[in-house]
Amino acid sequence: MTGNHIENTSSIVDQASWGIGTQCVQAGFVPEVGGPRTLPIYQTASYKFEDVDQVGRLFSLQEAGFKYIRTGNPTFAAFEQKLALLEGGVGAVSTSSGQAAVLLAVANLVKAGDHIVSAKTVYGGSYVLFGTRMKNLGVETTFIDPEDSIEELRKAFRPNTKLLFGETIGNPALNILDFEKLAGLAHEFDVPFVVDNTLATPFLCKPFQHGADIVVHSTTKYIGGQATSLGGVVIDGGSYNWDNGKFPDFVEPDRLYANTSYWNRFGNAAFINKAKAQYLRDFGVTPSPFNAFLLNLGLETLHLRMPRHCGNALALAEYLEKHPQVNWVVYPGLKTHKSFERIKKYFNNSGASGVLTFGLKGGIDAIRPFIKALKIASLVVHVGDARTMVLHPASSTHAQLSPEERLAAGIPEDMIRVSVGIEDADDIIRDFEQALQAARQE
Repeated sequence: MTGNHIENTSSIVDQASWGIGTQCVQAGFVPEVGGPRTLPIYQTASYKFEDVDQVGRLFSLQEAGFKYIRTGNPTFAAFEQKLALLEGGVGAVSTSSGQAAVLLAVANLVKAGDHIVSAKTVYGGSYVLFGTRMKNLGVETTFIDPEDSIEELRKAFRPNTKLLFGETIGNPALNILDFEKLAGLAHEFDVPFVVDNTLATPFLCKPFQHGADIVVHSTTKYIGGQATSLGGVVIDGGSYNWDNGKFPDFVEPDRLYANTSYWNRFGNAAFINKAKAQYLRDFGVTPSPFNAFLLNLGLETLHLRMPRHCGNALALAEYLEKHPQVNWVVYPGLKTHKSFERIKKYFNNSGASGVLTFGLKGGIDAIRPFIKALKIASLVVHVGDARTMVLHPASSTHAQLSPEERLAAGIPEDMIRVSVGIEDADDIIRDFEQALQAARQE
């Protein structure tokens, strides 16, 4: 990793032929003879240069290299290269959080007066970002039901629409994106298709293979898998033609960077290099090297953890489906789930991730004692950890939405979200059984 842009091309090409498990463990970092075998923590904010001319070339984007930690660091550069390889992209930029990754990706595409089309089944933080914060900055968003017909969805697009946004697995509605339909719409209106792949991870689904142009993750979740470190990433698929008249900032010279044209200089990696040069620098949403180190360490076991998450979630979902105290269960891996066929179409054969939701009879009055009685599962505002955790979205992550907006996003008041961990499935089920028994006695 020698700079802010994708380097070590020959090594990356060789690593592309590896299986996903080998990529998770070894990709991104290429050790030198006599150097450290594992990725070091480069805990530094500054870098030494040879002369003034070299610094000038770095700051004008004529030479790849690290200038200052806000725009690059060897530790998170290795992490970025690994994630770009896992997703099949041409480059990546890591951020301080998943929310920052969504903001960075969108800010790189829009300005005041522009328009976004987004699925309304997205994570609550993304919904508020688009519907409130971006609106305050002069960017409007139309929220769509991704299950609507193509004819209905076409009505959401405008001449000033600059992107279509969705989540592979909606959080917490757990709808599976119909990639063929939505990618077709994005291509029809010639806008980038941006997909949040957090809950699926590249182990289960690779959105670039199904028409996405940009992928984002909250790496705090399954990528890290340990609930120790905050982080996010934006990955460029290298598939979009930025020289189409819709995005002049990608083609016209940037006077702040020696009149560099990102399209002419970086070609199909224009998006990610513009994001780093402009918005990572100016927004300052840079991760810490230590967090990047921990997230990369967690990523080394992604291929081992995800099958266990998926298997445990399916076992718990099947148990809850038969329980008399449960109103309903939503898990995409169940054959009864409306998106089950999409799992077979767009996912590999390793499962449907580790998050499920269910409705408890008695509503919030039953939910309170149920959650309090849990011993293995914890009440935590998080998903994707090795430990099982539960949450009541209506009073937490989606509390900022009105009751009508929550229902439209697929979040009824009786919903409990479960992020199923990698403990023994029998222990998880027994824990839920005793908690349900305690809730019945209240």
